[in-house]
Amino acid sequence: IITDHPWSDKKSNKGGNRHFDSSYSGFRYEVDDFKEKARVLKPGAFLVEVLPAENENNFDYLYALKKLAEEAGFKYYAKVPWKKGNFVSNTGRKSKNTEDLMIFSKGKARNLRPDKKKTKKTGIDHYMSGTAEMLPTEFDYQVASNKKKIHQAEKPIDLYERLLELLTKPGEIVLYQFTGSGNLGVAAHRTGRFAVLIEILKDNVDKIRNRMSEHSIHTQVVQTNTSSTAS
Repeated sequence: IITDHPWSDKKSNKGGNRHFDSSYSGFRYEVDDFKEKARVLKPGAFLVEVLPAENENNFDYLYALKKLAEEAGFKYYAKVPWKKGNFVSNTGRKSKNTEDLMIFSKGKARNLRPDKKKTKKTGIDHYMSGTAEMLPTEFDYQVASNKKKIHQAEKPIDLYERLLELLTKPGEIVLYQFTGSGNLGVAAHRTGRFAVLIEILKDNVDKIRNRMSEHSIHTQVVQTNTSSTAS
């Protein structure tokens, strides 16, 4: 699961690419949100929460998220910043050019990392608990220009591709809440994964479908009582 929820933090959401318009209602997670994620996630699989860099407005909430996830059965795995290339937002007390990817596993992390020593010794592929490779110190991918964006908090396709390579296997399914741009779907297609994308705004679903068609990706839209899901 990868998710980038509209944080309820009006001060931090002002400026740069985090200025949410009135179409989105910001909110704060509760423990039931994480319990539902745990319900649908396979044991050992990963949850990625895209979160703002810590500041004076949100540091207590960011700490609370870890405890809510832990209460729902997740284990804290790592936090890796996403550096937005040369993009800088001059708001608040300091200039900002990062968001954080907070990574959890449902219970003990699955075995994705090759055990080269054991494989060499036995001649049989062996894997250790953890991501497919050691996580980097940061992900450095340029944010899209405002002219090319279809969503105000759009993330680069390259960033999603790298996440999928590190956290999943080809042929697996990734679920994205609060889809926004649909770029995760493009990344899944490019890396041989399947994506279920959830978006509440119908206009945005139409934009996502158009973006997918530009990449020759088949989509199916399912309308629910509260949202539209483009998969």
